[in-house]
Amino acid sequence: MLALRGSCARLGWRFLCTAAAAAVDPGHGRIDGAIPVVGRAVFEANRQHSEKLALRLAELLQRSRDGGGPAARVRHVERNRKLLVRDRLSLLLDPGAPFLELSPLAGFDLSYGDIPAAGCISGLGKVGGLWCGVVANDATVKGGTAFPITVAKQLRAQEVAKACGVPVVYVVDSGGAYLPLQAELFPDKEHGGRTFYNEAIMSAAGLAQVAIVVGSCTAGGAYIPTMADEAVMVSGIGSLFLAGPPLVRAATGENVSAEQLGGAHLHASVSGCVDHFADNEAEGFAMVRAAIKTLAQKSISRKVPGGSQKADNNTEPPLYSAEELSGLAPKSYRHSLDPRLTIARLVDGSRLFEFKSRYGPTLLTGFAHIDSWPLGILANYGELTYAAALKGSHFVRLCEQAEIPILFLTHTAPPPSRPLDITTAGKEAEALKAQGTMMATVACSRVPKITIVTGNAYGAQSYAMCSRAFSPHFLFLWPNANICMVDPDQMTCVEHKELRERLHVESSAFYSTARLWDDGVLQPQNTRSVLSQCLEIFAQKRLDPHPHFYSPVMRF
Repeated sequence: MLALRGSCARLGWRFLCTAAAAAVDPGHGRIDGAIPVVGRAVFEANRQHSEKLALRLAELLQRSRDGGGPAARVRHVERNRKLLVRDRLSLLLDPGAPFLELSPLAGFDLSYGDIPAAGCISGLGKVGGLWCGVVANDATVKGGTAFPITVAKQLRAQEVAKACGVPVVYVVDSGGAYLPLQAELFPDKEHGGRTFYNEAIMSAAGLAQVAIVVGSCTAGGAYIPTMADEAVMVSGIGSLFLAGPPLVRAATGENVSAEQLGGAHLHASVSGCVDHFADNEAEGFAMVRAAIKTLAQKSISRKVPGGSQKADNNTEPPLYSAEELSGLAPKSYRHSLDPRLTIARLVDGSRLFEFKSRYGPTLLTGFAHIDSWPLGILANYGELTYAAALKGSHFVRLCEQAEIPILFLTHTAPPPSRPLDITTAGKEAEALKAQGTMMATVACSRVPKITIVTGNAYGAQSYAMCSRAFSPHFLFLWPNANICMVDPDQMTCVEHKELRERLHVESSAFYSTARLWDDGVLQPQNTRSVLSQCLEIFAQKRLDPHPHFYSPVMRF
């Protein structure tokens, strides 16, 4: 801890955390999570800041749930005789089961306008007791038109599903691509065509791909159901074609309805593009559930390999209230408290078996459980020094050996603004080597990884803490999080004022999540339940992946 205080003092900051305030009982691994007297003022400042951010988060979430707004919702239901997207999910998913929604705030305040929730809902939920990925278009948003952010969100959902080894259900109701932005959503390998590539790859890996057409399925989007393992189409509202009636009329002068050109009767009876005909949405989603049960049951095992098995079913809750996490979410780097206080409010029984507690103290490492699921935890609260980075590499390898998922609680120090002398430069060069080693270890680790930015993700050190560039299975932010190369507040020169203000805006959690640089913003008090869901999803992953590349399911 003295090393921690020394590193913070070199930055000229007061770092309020004490070893005594968050000591670990060596006999039982209990964390003393009481807020220390010396940190009460910081805790209260953090809490007040968190309350303001919570109001903004609630406002944005409501805008996301409202989709295209009241008029669009009424038109969708009354004129088009279709269910709203969240009502569709209630038919698809198990009643009362959790739904882990991803990136609900994507699409706000972009250069081409607001696209609430990026025009689709994505996440993971249970279908017949099995976790499945879900991608569902919201046609109240711009008629279901796909924008670049829509494509990015769909690709991220597929990436998560593939990494977690779960089936995927596509709820299709889309008018196709937004042509004025076609150059940003069509030609590159991370654009729209990648959706179909991912479908084939996941099908080949034995991960069921099931689609239901409950609205327009136009242009390139028509390949989603035709490339699925099984596809359902609802009569009267579903239509599937490369070019719709307006284009046919313009090209040939022929008047044809959407039902005649590409309705459920045609595709279920003549073309074979879909496998199941449904009279209504309720029947259609019942067919999807049956398809998942048939296709996915044999390829999914709920027995967990190695050390990642659930310890028991008698979960011991944390000893401290999750509501207090709002006071532990740092308002700024100067308002940081010991991460053990946070961990004490997340893990079972507030127990942590700390690893190398006296070595590299600016990085905490240790083993714990959440809802009886085991996990390793890395939480940094200072510079990632030479010793801390070596400890981190060692600990990640331990988790890899034991097949235990890893949780990264990220709160990295901003790069120092001070000039370097020869001695300091030599020490930082040593630290760089160790940080590179930790980055390589994290990058090559095959166990599931979850990253939560609880404070700041400043500079290159955040890469070692499994930032977005290092492909964690899930990455969430607290509302107070800042993601930036430097601390904007370090830029005190008058000529830097405009840049400083811009960096403050662009480093915020809300700016990040609107652009899909993460999987969503979490209220701190909801962190434990989300982590529990993630760990349960990991446990479902298939034990025996196909050793060779097989062909995807295809229609001949």
